[in-house]
Amino acid sequence: MIVRFVVLTLLALFVWTGVFVGGTIEGWWRTPIAPAGDTKAFLAAAIGEIDTKHRGNVAFVLLQRGAVVGDHFVSLGKPVDRDTRFQVASMSKWVTAWGVMTLVEAGKLDLDAPVSKYLTRWKLPPSQFDNNKVTVRRLLSHTAGLTDGLGYAGFKPGEPIQPLEASLSKAADASPGHDGIVRVGIEPGTFEYSGGGFTLLQLLIEEVSGQPFNDYMKANVLGPLGMTGSTFILDEPAANVADFYDVNGKPATHYRFTALAAASLYTTAADMTRLLQAHMPGQAGEPPGRGILKPQTLKDMRRAHATQFGVDIWGLGTILYAPNNAGDYIIGHDGNNEPAINTAARLDPATGDGIVILETGNRLLATSVAGEWIFWRTGNLDLLTLAMEAKSIFTTLVAGWIAIILAALVAGVWLRLARARR
Repeated sequence: MIVRFVVLTLLALFVWTGVFVGGTIEGWWRTPIAPAGDTKAFLAAAIGEIDTKHRGNVAFVLLQRGAVVGDHFVSLGKPVDRDTRFQVASMSKWVTAWGVMTLVEAGKLDLDAPVSKYLTRWKLPPSQFDNNKVTVRRLLSHTAGLTDGLGYAGFKPGEPIQPLEASLSKAADASPGHDGIVRVGIEPGTFEYSGGGFTLLQLLIEEVSGQPFNDYMKANVLGPLGMTGSTFILDEPAANVADFYDVNGKPATHYRFTALAAASLYTTAADMTRLLQAHMPGQAGEPPGRGILKPQTLKDMRRAHATQFGVDIWGLGTILYAPNNAGDYIIGHDGNNEPAINTAARLDPATGDGIVILETGNRLLATSVAGEWIFWRTGNLDLLTLAMEAKSIFTTLVAGWIAIILAALVAGVWLRLARARR
């Protein structure tokens, strides 16, 4: 009797776990913020979220079939618009990946050759693992085995900015909890997010092209795409840059970076719209990639190169947020940095539908609204939405376990009392 009771309890725990976790991933318990297909309703709901939760400034653009169908701009201080520059943190990596792939297409880089083949100014430190397994492909997909965990905090105004090679050896602006050393600490081929990997790609672009990183990116990616408001280095301090705010809506520090490729892109809502549109055929018949990258290269960049827990999560420089229900993925990149920078761009390459949100003053507002867009469009949960809600999901799961165990104990006591009365 006791064995049967234990088995039934374990079965109930197993069923609850499977149904709850599966249902959460599939979005069974979730309601979209607007009726499916109702663009006006989504715009109203998204703007409501932005106006309620922003603590600084926001630039928001919504696209359908590659065309802008709505936008919204709000700020506590000086006004922002589609041409205001925002520092976008890790969103920089997606744009950097375009630069890397131009060199691959030009035959100057081999995706699968050891990155050490191209480096003269700096080398990976010795490791118990094979450094020759660190390739451009693996750096782009965060599967090179680098364990720096960066995260760059940046340098305050007036502080000297660390040289690139010194930053790779030990980043002076490493985010808290990380030593800032770029090295191979796990077997290459394993997913481990690495900001240092993109700083290494920054050095690679400079070594192979013979140009400073920002110069190369402007000449070969930003300029040709029409992203003329974008730069990885501000030449003039007050060049139409959005004010920086903390989570309390107070003016905050504007940090600078050695890690340009990983964290330092300044871009505008208009320019990020152009980047999304460049994945689609142009109005005048221009091919995807706009002649900067081949259409096949764009497809290769959104092919799964990294998985976690059996889920495809990363391509070459782009996040694979969720299936788009058309045999592809919703792609893009987010950015987060102190004091409270949060940026998000999402694109469905099958339709040209997309969203861009650039903001300061709230650590997760852009990511949250972009995740709602994915669920509204596809019924699938965004990878980062699951990560943001992991704590509450786990709490609910554990609460269910406790309820089942308590119910089993109560039922067991009741049965024993009932048997004792007979």
